[in-house]
Amino acid sequence: MNMTSMIDVTFLLLVYFMVSTVLASPEDRLTPTIRTQKEAASGSDADFQPQIVDVMLFDGKPVYRLGQLDIRSATELTQRLSNLPTELGVFIRGGEGVSVGFTMAAVQAARDAGFDQVTYVPLD
Repeated sequence: MNMTSMIDVTFLLLVYFMVSTVLASPEDRLTPTIRTQKEAASGSDADFQPQIVDVMLFDGKPVYRLGQLDIRSATELTQRLSNLPTELGVFIRGGEGVSVGFTMAAVQAARDAGFDQVTYVPLD
């Protein structure tokens, strides 16, 4: 009986299984972006909402809207954002008719306030 063919098939199967093996770590070992503390896990909606700054025109003038508060200058926006938690990041939503410079000032204000995750979302 010729053993050469059997050895070839065995090595081909070995190589196939080695190449097709996934070496990625399982998902249960990945660290989540949002971490909750067991003693403070109340589950309220305010704990998980990111900060959203809307850049819009109000009476023909550009304003920053943070929640229900309308802010006219980037320095005041930086002061207001510095009082908020920075772990979840901030979203900057740009509206129609607002200049790019005014919108990018909001992005810079968020960076100056200590936010590492600043996401710009243009509105259609």
